[in-house]
Amino acid sequence: MLDALLIWLLAAVAGLALGTIFFGGLWWTVRRGVAARNPALWFGASLLLRFALAATGFYFVGGGRWERLVACLIGFMLARALVHLVTAKQEARHAS
Repeated sequence: MLDALLIWLLAAVAGLALGTIFFGGLWWTVRRGVAARNPALWFGASLLLRFALAATGFYFVGGGRWERLVACLIGFMLARALVHLVTAKQEARHAS
């Protein structure tokens, strides 16, 4: 039982890392892409890279077990909330 709990915790931490990279990369892309000469290229390349990384990460973390996928997804969504919180504070500071 303790082993399963540790594996789920590690899957959630991996999801947190994947989500931080995914949503942090999205924020970075938006900030850079709107000022780029060819924004479609920035947004398209970023989408493909972020999606490929996230899908590959979920595939390896899940290992064919739905419990690990759920734990990874929970960490991923927690990262979404954290990145949103951090970037909103930075944008508010930047706007002042």
